[in-house]
Amino acid sequence: MNAPPEPARTPRTPRTRRTPRAASRTRRGRALPFGLRTRLVLAFLLVAAVSAGTTAALTYREARNAVLASAQDTAVVSFREQVETLGTGLPVDGPTLREMLFVIASKAKPHPWIVFAEYGSLRVSSGENPTSTVITPELRRTALTSSRGSFERVVRDGVPYLTIGMPVSVRTGNTTSLHSGLVLFAVMRMTDEQANVDALLTAARDGALPGLAIAFVPALLSARSVLRPVRELRGAARSMGSGRLDTRIEVRGRDELADLARTFNESAGELERSVEELQQAEARARRFAADVSHELRTPLAGMLAVTEVLDEDAQRLDPDTARAVRLISSETGKLAVLVEDLMEISRFDARAAELNTDEVDAAETVRKTLAHRHWDGRVRTDLPDGVRVRLDPRRFDIVVANLVGNALRHGAEPVTVRVSVRADTLVTEVADSGDGIRPEVLPHIFDRFYKADAARTRSTGSGLGLAITQENVRLHGGTVRAANRPDGGAVFTVEIPLTGVRDPEEATA
Repeated sequence: MNAPPEPARTPRTPRTRRTPRAASRTRRGRALPFGLRTRLVLAFLLVAAVSAGTTAALTYREARNAVLASAQDTAVVSFREQVETLGTGLPVDGPTLREMLFVIASKAKPHPWIVFAEYGSLRVSSGENPTSTVITPELRRTALTSSRGSFERVVRDGVPYLTIGMPVSVRTGNTTSLHSGLVLFAVMRMTDEQANVDALLTAARDGALPGLAIAFVPALLSARSVLRPVRELRGAARSMGSGRLDTRIEVRGRDELADLARTFNESAGELERSVEELQQAEARARRFAADVSHELRTPLAGMLAVTEVLDEDAQRLDPDTARAVRLISSETGKLAVLVEDLMEISRFDARAAELNTDEVDAAETVRKTLAHRHWDGRVRTDLPDGVRVRLDPRRFDIVVANLVGNALRHGAEPVTVRVSVRADTLVTEVADSGDGIRPEVLPHIFDRFYKADAARTRSTGSGLGLAITQENVRLHGGTVRAANRPDGGAVFTVEIPLTGVRDPEEATA
């Protein structure tokens, strides 16, 4: 049997295609609006939709073919039987042929037929019109050349038809027959079958939509089960980031997410052990420095007393011995400063440093610091009177002394100290006129024992001065930062609240 002709396709409006570069710019221009949960649900629903659509399409095709094949097979077999049992003589006249067509049409199955006959130029039918516009030239040619006839399904003006063409043969013997030249055609409407096919399509569509709605629930449950370990991993990572290194994730199952949880727990354990070892090593180092500093303090006091006596008598010694005595005195003084700095930094590490605040005049405090160290003539000042601030005078003295001493030793004169007030904050700036600080040195300028000798002249300090300065400023709830001035030189800026430390817990380091 010949396959039915394909229905005409409705032309579609062409879509505008975006180039990959334009699509890439669009993706970079805006963030994806969908989270992982939404993408998982959409993927699940997409799989469900494809599965439902494929199943519905296959079911519809098979049911459609079954409905149409049943009707056309019944019609073709019945029409062929009527034609084969037809007894006619040649030549054929119109009225006799018309009576024969009425007889064949009366036995139509499964729906009424209209039977048409073509014999040479003769055209008759069992209907009102002798010819049919539904019968195609292809069916006429096939019916004339095939002894078994042929059929087609044709849609004309939106109405489906089954057209069957059968040639009429005349027997010339018991087993032989001859084509008579007479061809009969049956035209049958298939509106009932088309209605059944449309009903199948509607049922398939209506059945798929509730299926997708029902699939939404397991999609949410599946996404939730997949995302639960991810959320736990995110929470654990945040917990570890906040310092809780003992955070672990409960391992469930044996899938890839369980492997990820085990890997996270193993990595967290290794990290916790490493951090504990580092903390223990740091604690031992700090205890060692504190213990050594404490043990050295007493003998250093005696050595300083002896060197002071030797300094007084050095002028009565010969020149070589005098130089040796003065060198011993100088290095002993440096060692004493180093021990004091180590003791101070140890108190910060042990959180034993305390503030003893008092309301003071900021300008007067800075002037006392400079005068006490005989820096009055070497340092320029911009110190407005009347700026009252609550702070620890001793620690603020150390801050200013360390910054000014650092500028005098490593920078170049003139050094300027400037005090001002910005938004309830005391701002103290210490600037020098040297070469400034190299960019790679700035991030480490407050590190302990860090010395940028290559950038400045040889250091004579302990390497703890700026670290102690930073700790004292933090103890006041303030900040200290280093930078380079546009016109050359380094500038250190200290900001301390005018009303004292904002957080009471910060009063103890």
